[in-house]
Amino acid sequence: MEPVAGAILAGGASRRMGRTKALIDVAGVPMAQCVARALADGGCGDIALVGGSPSELAALELPVVADGVPGEGPLGGVITALRHFTGVSHVLVAACDLPLLDAGTVRNLLDAAHADPGRAATVAQTDRLEPALVVWSRASLDDVVALFDGGERAVHRVLAEIDTQTVQVTPRAMTNVNRPPDVPSSSDAGQ
Repeated sequence: MEPVAGAILAGGASRRMGRTKALIDVAGVPMAQCVARALADGGCGDIALVGGSPSELAALELPVVADGVPGEGPLGGVITALRHFTGVSHVLVAACDLPLLDAGTVRNLLDAAHADPGRAATVAQTDRLEPALVVWSRASLDDVVALFDGGERAVHRVLAEIDTQTVQVTPRAMTNVNRPPDVPSSSDAGQ
């Protein structure tokens, strides 16, 4: 199986959380490291954080890639990741605030992407599309940039415009942490 890189989106203002989400502790582990572990255990090779302050994120011991289009939301981070990882055909891009993401979910997405490598994107889906977890083909970069340059900023709308496939995942894997009450307890994280 050809290697897939992993990019963890760690930029953003974290207004609702009140501090950097990537560093929020979940069962003794910073949230971005929970995501990095799932990506690595699920089959991603090189893994890097995209966006955020390198000095603030240094404690995570992961490479930090400067956001090439700061302030433009997750789609800017996707573009940055696709431009950064030049030695692979696909990049799995995950939000840093998915602390319950697991290796099996990652592996299922990668397997689907490898089974149909001509697709522009392989997207997680629960009862809805989950644009916070997508395997992007680097071949889609020009199309994504064209939509971005045309003013689009919503990842879900870009996914609607390109050739995508979906993979059903558990809602638990897509637990999104935006505010302090959303942080899973140690018992939730350990299940």
